[in-house]
Amino acid sequence: MRGMRIAYRFLGLLLLALATPALAQGTNQTGGPAVPVISAPVERRAVPIGFTANGTAASEAVVNVRPRVDGQIEKVHVAEGQMVRRGDVLFTLDTRLAQATLAQLEAQLARDRATAARAQADAARYATLRGEGFAAQQRHEQAQADAAVAAANVRATEAQIAYTRTQIGYATIVAEVDGRLGQLPVREGNVVRAAEATVLATITPMDPLVVRFSAPERWVPQIRAALADGDGPIVRATVPNDPGPPVEGRLVFMDSQVDTSTGTIALTARFPNAAQRLWPGQWLNLQVTLREEESLTVPVQAVQQGPRGAQVFVLDQQGIAHRRQVQVQRVVDGRAVIRGEVDAGDRVVAEGANLLTQGTRTTERRR
Repeated sequence: MRGMRIAYRFLGLLLLALATPALAQGTNQTGGPAVPVISAPVERRAVPIGFTANGTAASEAVVNVRPRVDGQIEKVHVAEGQMVRRGDVLFTLDTRLAQATLAQLEAQLARDRATAARAQADAARYATLRGEGFAAQQRHEQAQADAAVAAANVRATEAQIAYTRTQIGYATIVAEVDGRLGQLPVREGNVVRAAEATVLATITPMDPLVVRFSAPERWVPQIRAALADGDGPIVRATVPNDPGPPVEGRLVFMDSQVDTSTGTIALTARFPNAAQRLWPGQWLNLQVTLREEESLTVPVQAVQQGPRGAQVFVLDQQGIAHRRQVQVQRVVDGRAVIRGEVDAGDRVVAEGANLLTQGTRTTERRR
C-alpha cells in the first residue's frame, strides 16, 4: 500500500513537471481547443499623408445688384432663390421720361446737322471770294468759324443722345454673373435712385465655391512643397448629414503669414459645385492630402496594447499566434500605419486577439 502511494505521488509530480512549461507560457500547444479568430494580411500600400480640418464654404464673389439710374420699378422678372445666367433680365425701370428726352435730342440733332450743312456751304462759297478785299477775307473767316461751331454742336448733341441711350439701357437691369438670387427687398412700383445705392438683389455664384480653413503652422513646409508641385493638394470635404461621398477639390491658396495668436496658417480650397452639394456658409469636415507614402498597414482593430506597448499577433502556417511589437504612426481610413516586427504578407489577427497569448493555436472563423 505504501509503495502504491509513493508511485502515485511520483506520477503526479511527473505530470506536473510536464505541464509546467505550457502553463508558464499560457499556450494551448499541448492540444487544447483552438481559439477562433479572423485574420487579415499586412498590406503595403500608398497611404495619404495630410491632416484634417474644419472649414466654411463661401462664394468667391457675391454681387450686389444696384440701380445705375433713377426710376420706378416697372417689372420684376425673377423670383427669390432663382438661378440666373449672366445677361438674364432682372428688373425693368420706367423709361418714358428718358425716351421723351431722347426724341427731343434726336430732333435737335437733325436741326444741328442742317445748320452745320448750311454753315459748311457758306464757308465754301466765301472761300472763293477771300482774295477780293478785306471785307471778303473777313466774311470767309467768319464763315469758317460758323461751320466749326455748327459741327461741334452736332457732335455735342450726338454725345447727349449716346448718354441718354445708355441711361435707357441701364433701366433694364441684367445679371452680371451666373448664380443664385437672394431675397428681393424691392418690388414693382417702388422708386429707386442711383444716389441711394439701394440693393435690389444679391447674386451668389455657386460653381465653383471656395472653402476657407486653417492648419497648424507645423504643416507649412509640407503645404508649400505640395502647392509648388502640380495642381495643388487634394482636399476632400464631407458635408454633415449628407450620405453622399466626399466632394473633392484642390488647395489653391496659403496665407502669406502665420497667425501668431493661434499658431495657424489660413488656407483656401476651391471645389467644383455643379451639383450644388456645397452651400455658402456651410460648415464642412475636410481631409487634406499633401502626398502619399508607401507604408505597412493593418486593420486598426488588430493592434492591441500589451505590457511593452502596441502589439499584433502574427499567425504562422500552422495557425499558431506569435506576439510582435509594433509602432503605430497614424490611422487612415480604418487602417493603422505601423512599423515593427512584421512584413508585408504576414497574417495578423484582426478579431479575437484579446483571447490570445504567445503560442496560442487558432482556427479561422467566418465573418
